[in-house]
Amino acid sequence: MQNLIYALIQVLHNFGAVAIVGIGAYGIWFVRGSPTLGAASLLAVLWALQASSGALFGLATYHYSLHLPDIHGVAVDALFIKAICAIFGFALAVYYAKRSSRWSIKKCRFVWGTSFALGAIALSSAAFLRWFS
Repeated sequence: MQNLIYALIQVLHNFGAVAIVGIGAYGIWFVRGSPTLGAASLLAVLWALQASSGALFGLATYHYSLHLPDIHGVAVDALFIKAICAIFGFALAVYYAKRSSRWSIKKCRFVWGTSFALGAIALSSAAFLRWFS
């Protein structure tokens, strides 16, 4: 049962990460004209899902082993980077959804590019977290 729980969390986490990068790419290359508040709102939800599903990994380990995952070195750094990306990505998406109606297209594209970069950095950090833990 433990492996099934981990696998389901991993699927949720992976699809969320891919969607974040995909929505960022969509914003960079396909959004023209007015901001897409639906995409920004979805992005905020996906960043929250990333943080939540990441925390579920720790909770699952604690539930089954009565301790948090034993990670150190590069893995801790990668986890920290992923957490920072999630915090900034979520905040940026919420800020964009609330304030972007008066922004220039150039400013909106900058935000989409930043969101894409945060998603790519978090997704890349996941590889380091996985293989150095």
